[in-house]
Amino acid sequence: MKKIFFSIVILLLVVTSSFAQNANGDKVIGVWLSEKKDARIEIFKTDDKYSGKLIWGVEMYEADGKTPLKDTKNPDVALRTRSRLNLVFISELAYDNGAYIDGHLYDARSGKTYSLKMKLKDDNKLEMRGYYGISLFGQTFTWTRVK
Repeated sequence: MKKIFFSIVILLLVVTSSFAQNANGDKVIGVWLSEKKDARIEIFKTDDKYSGKLIWGVEMYEADGKTPLKDTKNPDVALRTRSRLNLVFISELAYDNGAYIDGHLYDARSGKTYSLKMKLKDDNKLEMRGYYGISLFGQTFTWTRVK
């Protein structure tokens, strides 16, 4: 009987900590302003992964100011006609113990994809590091939450 009781208690602790971790991870969900203040990005969750899409940017439209730029540098020829507006360029971020890891960052200007990790510095500051290969070879930038 004691074994069953302890098994139930352990199971409840594991499930409860899993829910708490997911709730903490969701703090990143929302709209963020890039470091250069030239883009707004919406971070959202799909299943247990976090992604980000470009919802506004200075470099999003053709000279007419109305026609969204296309993803012309994409290595996949079939995707070169898609719009940069609402382009999901952050994907596969997993929340793990206060950090978002194992993500991908797609740069539409170059057509390259980088590894990505990020961490909330506080409720309104998001520190991100995009890198190629190992984190040492990368760039860190900070976004601010849009209220």
